[in-house]
Amino acid sequence: MTFNHAQFIWSAADILRNTYKQHQYGEIILPFTVLARLDAVLAPTKQAVLEAAEAYDQDTEPPLGLLRNKADHQYSFFNRSRHTLHTLRGDTYNLEENLRAYVQGFSENVRDIFEQYKFEDTILDLARHDLLFDLLKHFAQADLHPERVSNEQMGHIFEELIRRFAEASNETAGEHFTPREVIELMVTLLVADEENLHTPGVVRDVYDPTAGTGGMLSVAEEKIRKLNPHAEVNLLGQEINPESYAICKADMVTKGQGIDNIVLGNTLTDPAFSHRTFHYGLSNPPFGVDWKQNKRIVETEHQVQGYAGRFGPGLPRVSDGSLLFLMHLIHKLREPGTEANNVGGRGAIVLNGSPLFTGGAGSGESNIRKWVLENDYLEAIVGLPTDMFYNTGISTYVWLLNKEKPENRRGKVQLIDATEMFTKMRKSVGSKRKMLSQEDIRRVAQLYSEFTESKHSKIFKNEDFFYRTITVERPLRLNYAFTAERVERALSSKAVAKLDEPVREDLQKLLEEASQESSTVSLSRDAFQKDLKSRLDAASVKLTPAQLKALMQELSEHDDDGELVTKRGGSPEPNTALRDTENVPWDVDIHEYLEREVKPFVPDAWIDESKTKVGVEIPFTRHFYEYVPPRPLEEIDRDLDEVLGRIRTRLEQVKA
Repeated sequence: MTFNHAQFIWSAADILRNTYKQHQYGEIILPFTVLARLDAVLAPTKQAVLEAAEAYDQDTEPPLGLLRNKADHQYSFFNRSRHTLHTLRGDTYNLEENLRAYVQGFSENVRDIFEQYKFEDTILDLARHDLLFDLLKHFAQADLHPERVSNEQMGHIFEELIRRFAEASNETAGEHFTPREVIELMVTLLVADEENLHTPGVVRDVYDPTAGTGGMLSVAEEKIRKLNPHAEVNLLGQEINPESYAICKADMVTKGQGIDNIVLGNTLTDPAFSHRTFHYGLSNPPFGVDWKQNKRIVETEHQVQGYAGRFGPGLPRVSDGSLLFLMHLIHKLREPGTEANNVGGRGAIVLNGSPLFTGGAGSGESNIRKWVLENDYLEAIVGLPTDMFYNTGISTYVWLLNKEKPENRRGKVQLIDATEMFTKMRKSVGSKRKMLSQEDIRRVAQLYSEFTESKHSKIFKNEDFFYRTITVERPLRLNYAFTAERVERALSSKAVAKLDEPVREDLQKLLEEASQESSTVSLSRDAFQKDLKSRLDAASVKLTPAQLKALMQELSEHDDDGELVTKRGGSPEPNTALRDTENVPWDVDIHEYLEREVKPFVPDAWIDESKTKVGVEIPFTRHFYEYVPPRPLEEIDRDLDEVLGRIRTRLEQVKA
């Protein structure tokens, strides 16, 4: 049924063809679809609303409470025009003017839906091309009344239209919405095992900071109402794309949600609902999108507000803002309280693979993961199959967040491998070739609820993902010589380049003569420096102590048998060229690790503990890797012989 409605609505493109380009179809068809839905939704109570509005002149908007009462308290918007999509066609002479007046007849709180699409300009352009009547006639036949098309089906219609629009305009539909079965999995896991949810009259606020067309919010409401038909569900969200925002807002208001529950704007720089937190949070932020344009505002919040703001733990690299949305979502989840119904917030967010491991110890990404685990916010991660989304085939993961974990999950993280739990689609849609069946969703939900170790479920302590990055130093041992290569290197150094030209020329002559006289390698720094100083004095070349030190450095090279270079206090000088780092598991003593793993090969190594850093990564794939032994050589040889035999036979046939 959903497909048929979407197919019929999109067939309006036949009317637009030859006048508009393909990439323009959606800009016209989508707002007309919204208009048809709002018109159908308001139809049953339209007459009662009109009668109530007659007491007010056209320039005065009637009290919203009065009109809500006339509309059976269902909707927080109205239309005071006497026209409908059906009656507009009756006056073809004034069609353009009447349609514009009809749109203006909507209450101010939904008029911006059409403003985002520049709908008045569209009406004028359609009229100019003499297509307005045909398009209105087409949409008047699309019966989108809630009794015929449910809110769930309407959501599918919007998503199908957006996908077609994206294909026609060569854009990425995945930027707009998430596959419904992925959302259903997220919501299923989000509301699993919450006993308070079944309480009659319980209130649940659901929030999506990257709302798109509202698919996640809609599925969340459907799932909660199935579990508790008497629950009060408030859906709130923010969306940066004007067209997606318009559709989302239209969809939400027709569900009876508050008119201000959906906000247009950038979640990272201008977040809505700043003083409000939520029971449930859902999000599918854009994968791997940079936040360079938002850098100044985000960095200011990080530096000024710290942990009182959203980005206190750290900032990821500017090329991928996924973890910014993760921190924002956690910030918007409710803190647990003492009252029975004051439960901690739970969240689910879809991310690609990079937030699991990108960034070494001390990086912004690692510090964010460290903060998440130290506060015990991460409950589980589900690895999804590839080719699940419309605009990308990459690996994706659902992070489940919880600010009030049950006792048995505290201090632990569950990893669920669902990468092989999918059903192949008969026909690909963009990059989407796989889908989750109801059985697949049930299997994942069962693994989550059972919370036990199995082939597809692994349970770890939070600290299992921690490690220390140690800096391993080796002593600086050098030899010294006036070889031609070292002299050339010294003359090219910055220290020599800064000398006055006469001094530089004398030094060059001195060093070239020294290289011709002797290229003997010295293991004694004092002896070599004494020789160098005597040559400098003989040539009347004056160098500062810093310049002399730089020159000595250029004339030296590492030598395991060379003289040990020490600091003023007598401790060995580290050789920066031989410096190395090692990642040590959290439960391993770093000094024991050095003795066991490093010193057998490098006996003089030591750890510079001032450089030790704590890191966190979640190597999801590694924990589910299964070693497959290579085939026996005999079997491979046999297969090769068979292939070569077939090739010889064919060559002989060709020769014959």
